[in-house]
Amino acid sequence: MRTLYHLWLSPFCRKVRIALAEKKLDFELKSENPNERRAEFLALNPACDIPVLVEDGGPVIANSGAIGEYLEEICPDPPLYPGGPSERAEIRRLIAWFDIKFNVEVTENLVGEKLMKRLMRKGAPDSRAIRAGRENFHIHMDYIAWLTERRNWLGGDDFSMADIAAGAHLSCLDYINDVPWADHEPAREWYARLKSRPSFRAILADHIPGEPPPKHYADLDFSRRRTGVGKNNLQAIRSTESRMMPAVRR
Repeated sequence: MRTLYHLWLSPFCRKVRIALAEKKLDFELKSENPNERRAEFLALNPACDIPVLVEDGGPVIANSGAIGEYLEEICPDPPLYPGGPSERAEIRRLIAWFDIKFNVEVTENLVGEKLMKRLMRKGAPDSRAIRAGRENFHIHMDYIAWLTERRNWLGGDDFSMADIAAGAHLSCLDYINDVPWADHEPAREWYARLKSRPSFRAILADHIPGEPPPKHYADLDFSRRRTGVGKNNLQAIRSTESRMMPAVRR
């Protein structure tokens, strides 16, 4: 059976877990702390980062983007990069948006500072980074609203890896109870649809010892309070798209 080396609150690992579940491919999980730099893990991936997918008697694939593309090649149904060249390009653009820009501006500033630093024993959280992450969060949530007002799913008419990438990040942030759902109803409604998919069940069952999620984390109908979306941010979002950060390896 294939093996996925992962960390529980890594959005990149969660993205691969959801994709494997969507494809209905069996796999086992092995928790890996890259900071330990185990010789056995370095032999699999000299970059010593996660996720890493090891096929039973087959190849070793590192990097969530490479794994996602690999899974699409070996198991094209159901497609996670649906449509023609332009549709697939848009899906890949949105994956980059969440795995690069959202990760740097929100996930690292909140999950990284508030939880992962402590779990990985990397020192005290930076209050300035946490404050910046919360401020940035609203713009990104409004961007999700802007997309869902115009499309059925984030990347277009069909569910895709773009939804998985975004949902993986939001699930980590929701685990630490730091998503401003009450201020962003369209994003909440999109995420509720995502949570309802069978591929999300294992993610919602995650429970880190000593760090339990909030009560609503696994609730498929986790909020019914409707509030207005920050429309003033929508204009900022359009200009933000043109300022994508340089690509980094994930």
